[in-house]
Amino acid sequence: MDLTLEQRKQETNRITLWGVVVNLVLAVIKIVGGIVGQSQALLADGIHSLSDLASDGMVLIAVKHAGEDADEDHPYGHARYETLATVALGFLLIAVAGGIAYDAMLRLEHPDNIVEPALFTLIIAAISVISKEVLYHMTRAVAKKLRSSLLEANAWHHRSDAISSIIVFFGITGTYFGYPLLDAIAAMMVAIMIGKIGLDLSRQSMQELVDTALDPEMVESIKLTILSIDDVRQLHLLRSRRMGHNALVDVHIQVSPKLSVSEGHHIAESVEKALKDKFEEVNDVTVHIDPEDDETAASCKHLPLRSELLLTLSQEWSKHDVLKNIDDISLHYLDGQISVEACLPLKYLQTLDDAKALKQDFNKACKKITCIGESQLHFC
Repeated sequence: MDLTLEQRKQETNRITLWGVVVNLVLAVIKIVGGIVGQSQALLADGIHSLSDLASDGMVLIAVKHAGEDADEDHPYGHARYETLATVALGFLLIAVAGGIAYDAMLRLEHPDNIVEPALFTLIIAAISVISKEVLYHMTRAVAKKLRSSLLEANAWHHRSDAISSIIVFFGITGTYFGYPLLDAIAAMMVAIMIGKIGLDLSRQSMQELVDTALDPEMVESIKLTILSIDDVRQLHLLRSRRMGHNALVDVHIQVSPKLSVSEGHHIAESVEKALKDKFEEVNDVTVHIDPEDDETAASCKHLPLRSELLLTLSQEWSKHDVLKNIDDISLHYLDGQISVEACLPLKYLQTLDDAKALKQDFNKACKKITCIGESQLHFC
């Protein structure tokens, strides 16, 4: 079931505010515990929790703007605010990874400076691991429900703090068993993992900002769905992109040139409905109706509009005693030419033999206009 913008905003704010409370409490007890318990690792982990507070703030700000309805300046809505925040959050994860790696390198270079911390710092680290892992799973569940890459990034930020606390826990334990370098080596490995997560999130959102197409598998499935609609002969110029949690699709579909405007419009609406029904993330579909493949057919852009052509045709038909009474005209702009279909009321047809002569006269009059290709006269 699709959620409204307001419902998405409420869900995101709720889980993010939980993160604010947890991160604030953890930052305070880890920083205080690190200073009192003489644990540099726990103190650094407390600073890491402060970065989580910053990421929570970014999420709340982004959601406030991304949840706004479309307006005159932003006709597609404000979902890109969420994308921008995800990029920033990815960079923040990379920076956190760099900080952990740098701190680990310093500890590897100066193992003698490591001071044995107080025992209660282990308890604080354990509390941090459990609380942050729970927060990670809660946030990720909401992220999947809302298809929010921003919440997904924030969830991984929570996990990075949990992993950081695991490093602290084993690091502190290692100092008691005579292995002061254990936490530094583990920290280096985790820093690489966190950096990769940040890089992946940033790269994915950057691709969205430059309108990268949807996954090839999904694009192929979209094509098959469109071609399954009755009266869609072919498609081309299929374009897709993401905007926040939504996907946008533009496509040209080829239908019979003899269809009415209203029937062509109905087919376009059918394509739009089929895509929205089948693909949950697709929320905006633009369908262009083509009577032919305009990638291969000759262009009709240079041809005169209806009013201009009818004026020229009327001048030719007015020279004929019967053809001047034509009152129903259809024009088909195809392959660089205009096909003309016209209807002459039966009351102007004296005998059946006159029909053949009138058609010949009609074709001769139309051929005098260079832009006209086929021409047909009907009697009604």
